[in-house]
Amino acid sequence: MIVAGQRLPILIATKPVDFRCGHNALALMVQTELKLDPYSGVTVVFRSKRGDRLKILVWDGTGLVLIYKVLEVSKFCWPRVQDGVMQLSRAQYEALFEGAEWLRISTPKVLPPTAAG
Repeated sequence: MIVAGQRLPILIATKPVDFRCGHNALALMVQTELKLDPYSGVTVVFRSKRGDRLKILVWDGTGLVLIYKVLEVSKFCWPRVQDGVMQLSRAQYEALFEGAEWLRISTPKVLPPTAAG
């Protein structure tokens, strides 16, 4: 799996999108509807109406990467449908991608130290 950027946010676009959309249309949605820069390296996860498919859009520094996954047996665990985005931790993102129930995973926020030693 292509991993999300280390320090940039991982976001779920909570409203389902038309899965006929490709790189450019999804990047335009990120820019116009979510008011984010699709070329900043932010990772955006899109959901289908049926809930068994996801698309992940990320700029890797050289081009837009689009990942498409379909669960064959079950559906992904999604947050409530609404306008906007929801931020995920790396652990939640990986659990979502595996089809696990990621909503119960929480990671503590740790601030970097101000000085060494």
